[in-house]
Amino acid sequence: MSSKEFILLAILSAIVLLIALDIASRQKLKRTVRNKWGKLPYQPRFDKEESLKEAWLTEKRFHSWDSEIDDLTWYDLDMFEVFEGVNHTYSSVGSEALYQRLRSFDFGEDQQLEKLIAFYQENPHLREKIQYQFARLGKKDHNFAKQYLADGQSKKIGHVALYTLLGLLPLFGVGLLLLGQVIGIYLAIGSLVFNTIYYQIKKQTLETELNSMSYLVSTVSTANQLAKLATPLQKELQQNTKPLAKIPQFGFSFRMKSGSEAELIFEYVNIMFMLPFISYHFVLTKLEKHSKEAIRLWELLGELEVAAAVLNYRTYMPITCRPEFTEGGVTAKDVYHPLLREAVVNPVDWQKNTLVTGSNASGKSTYVKSIAISCILAQTIQTAVAEEFTLQAGHVLTSMAIEDDLFEGDSYFVSEIKSIKRLLDQVASKERCYCFIDEILKGTNTIERIASSASVVKWLSDYPSLVFVATHDIELTEILKNHCENVHFEEQVTAEKGISFDFKLKHGPSRTRNAIALLKVLGYPDTLVETAKTEAASFDEKRQWHILGETK
Repeated sequence: MSSKEFILLAILSAIVLLIALDIASRQKLKRTVRNKWGKLPYQPRFDKEESLKEAWLTEKRFHSWDSEIDDLTWYDLDMFEVFEGVNHTYSSVGSEALYQRLRSFDFGEDQQLEKLIAFYQENPHLREKIQYQFARLGKKDHNFAKQYLADGQSKKIGHVALYTLLGLLPLFGVGLLLLGQVIGIYLAIGSLVFNTIYYQIKKQTLETELNSMSYLVSTVSTANQLAKLATPLQKELQQNTKPLAKIPQFGFSFRMKSGSEAELIFEYVNIMFMLPFISYHFVLTKLEKHSKEAIRLWELLGELEVAAAVLNYRTYMPITCRPEFTEGGVTAKDVYHPLLREAVVNPVDWQKNTLVTGSNASGKSTYVKSIAISCILAQTIQTAVAEEFTLQAGHVLTSMAIEDDLFEGDSYFVSEIKSIKRLLDQVASKERCYCFIDEILKGTNTIERIASSASVVKWLSDYPSLVFVATHDIELTEILKNHCENVHFEEQVTAEKGISFDFKLKHGPSRTRNAIALLKVLGYPDTLVETAKTEAASFDEKRQWHILGETK
């Protein structure tokens, strides 16, 4: 076999191998998409919150919304864990769009989302094809695609003529070899080694630009495929992909990276021939001319994938419903906390400010959080975790998991009053707000806590907003009985079982005092328990404490 025949055979074998590996990878991906439907999402490697939040903050440069879930509320409610439960997405375009949707929303029902969900329900095979295309696109944290589009500035990475020359040298060497010139082999090998080393050195300073461009090109390629499918967004997809459709041809070196063996081989080819640097300049010019279409294209793709994720959430969760929006407060049947495996359902009838009392671990904080989470999900993904859920659109704010702020030098109490102040400021706008406070002002002494807490709740009653306050201070139920509804949770203490809870909501303020009874069950000294009972009874009778050791 001659050297020419050997080279041609090697090239042909490599092409066949690449095609076979690519086909096998695609079939495996299709099976994965099919098998994951209707199940709890699992994202072990990608969608870190730092990356998602970064993209959301950039998105705010393009849009404004009626309301936003601030950081305190987001972390009080463990909303990132809630996000992970909904996040049945296969691309970063989808996961970033979902994160943005859960943190920013417009008041009222989103008809577009429901239209897409209905489409997926009626066309499961098309839904699967769409998800497969997004799975081929894949995920890349810190892809900076949104930032890249937002800047709208040229980001040159060198001279395209130089990269073109370096990329052609290996081919020139092969050409000389085929013509019988031995020097060709030295030129080909030498230039390939040089290109590989030069690429790796240059890539260190250009990695952000190359990653951004790679994901941008791959996303346009995905959009081209999705624009061929008959979806409710097909016409708009076609309009916005038309001026960008040829980008994948110019950016061929930035084709979708699935991590398969074929892709790894293709990556080495890219490096040896300087293809990413060459393609970069061609694509950059096109994107700069059509940035508006590119931004809108990202929005459309995000809507397509978010709708599938929401439908999957509705499919695997035990109970969900579409909310109804109407004037008034919040009413619900069988609301529950979506992060609990064996959650207890409870009703909601929240028409005026409400105090919820009960002992630690009785369920009051979980109940308050479950309402807050459904208020958010109802207005963002049109899905409440309840049998029925009705509300008037409004802002959602919490003041719950307060901590000392070491960087600001704030004590617990200062952090707490700052948290509540931001809530009062929003309420003062006279827009509807749903406020949730857990253990209000617990960072100070009893007298000032009760006086200040009562004043806060009384002030809130003068505005068209609602507050739900979980508290141990049963005195508030009496002080605020003309301004608040009262509900509570109870515990049962027995010598046989100790303390137990049914986690069922009950009307009225808490009347039980089982803390002292629990001391006895846990074996505290009898004299200590009797003293505690006597002092509690004395306070109930006289409404004041006496000094221990003195005759009453």
